[in-house]
Amino acid sequence: MELLSSWCYDGSLPESYVMPPERRPGNLVIPLEKSIPVIDLQCHDPKDTIQQILKASQDYGFFQVINHGVSEELMDETMNVAEEFHAMPGLDKERECGKGANGSCKLYTSSYAYSREDFHYWRDAVTHPCRPLDERIQYWPEKPTRYREVVGTYSVEMWKLSCRILEFICEGLGLSVDYFSNDLTQVPKIMINHYPPCPAPSLTLGLSKHCDPTIITILLQGQINGLQVFKDGRWIGVQPLPHALVVNIGYLLQIISNGKLKGAEHRVVTNSRYARTTICFFVYPRDESLIEPAKDLVNASNPAIYKAFKFVDFVTAFVLNPDDTSEAVKELITPNP
Repeated sequence: MELLSSWCYDGSLPESYVMPPERRPGNLVIPLEKSIPVIDLQCHDPKDTIQQILKASQDYGFFQVINHGVSEELMDETMNVAEEFHAMPGLDKERECGKGANGSCKLYTSSYAYSREDFHYWRDAVTHPCRPLDERIQYWPEKPTRYREVVGTYSVEMWKLSCRILEFICEGLGLSVDYFSNDLTQVPKIMINHYPPCPAPSLTLGLSKHCDPTIITILLQGQINGLQVFKDGRWIGVQPLPHALVVNIGYLLQIISNGKLKGAEHRVVTNSRYARTTICFFVYPRDESLIEPAKDLVNASNPAIYKAFKFVDFVTAFVLNPDDTSEAVKELITPNP
C-alpha cells in the first residue's frame, strides 16, 4: 500500500478509485450560500447560543463556530505544520509514524480498511490519540520540527472547546452540564487528512457518505471547498470561512440524545487544481463505555429508541467495513422497534 501523495501526480485515475455511477459526486449540490448555520460563541446571551446549537444539531447535525476562543495564529500554524507533514517524502512520513510500539500513530491511504475496499478514496491520513498528552505525544511525528509543539497545543485548545460545546448541548437537552465529564469523552484523537489534486474529480471521492462514529467532531477545513453535508436528499457544500471551525454531531451523540440530535451524513469531494488538507478532532469514548440513551431523556412518554452497546463493538464494526452500512453496524445503531 503506497501513499497516494507519492504517486498521484501522473495525470491518470486508476480504476480502483473509480466509483460506481450511483456513488460518484454528480451535480446535486446546493449553492454554497445556502450552507450550514454559523454560530457566534461570543454571543452575549448564552441561552440564545444554546438554542442555536440545539437547532443546528437537530436540523443539520452540523454547524460552524466563530469567535470560539482558539487563536487564529495557532490555527494557521497548525494548518502549516499539517501541510508540511503531508509534503514530506512517503518514507519519511512512515518513519515518523512508526515510533510507537503500540502503533498508536497511524499513517494510511484511503481508509483503515484499504485491503478490503471495493473502491479506494482519494486521500492520505495520519491519526493519533492526544490524551493524556504527556503520555501520547512521545509517539507523534517529530518532523516537521514543530509538529509536536504546535499540534499538541492545538489539541489542548480543541479539548477545551469540545468540552464547552458539549456543556452547551447538555444544557439544551436538559442534562447535567458535566454529563460528558467521564469515559464518554476521554479518548480524543487528531486526524490530519490530505486530498491531493485529483485528475478526475467527477469519478471519485475523498471520503464517501458516512456519519462519524464519535460524540462530536471539530474540523479545521482550511480555505478549499470539499466538505458536503447530506440534507433533504441533496448535498450542501460547507463554505470555508476564515478561522471558523466546523462542528458535527456523531452517531454516538445521536444515540445518547435518544434521537433528539442528528448524526449527519457527509462526504468529501475532490478537485483537480488544489491540494486540500484538513484537521479533525474526534471525541471518542473509552472502548468499554456503554453507549445508550441518557436516562434523564427517557421516560414512559419517551421510551429509549436505541439499544445499549459497548463502544468497542460499534467501532470495530465501523472500522472493519469500508462502508458504514454493514449489517453489523446497522444492528447496533438501528432503533428499537
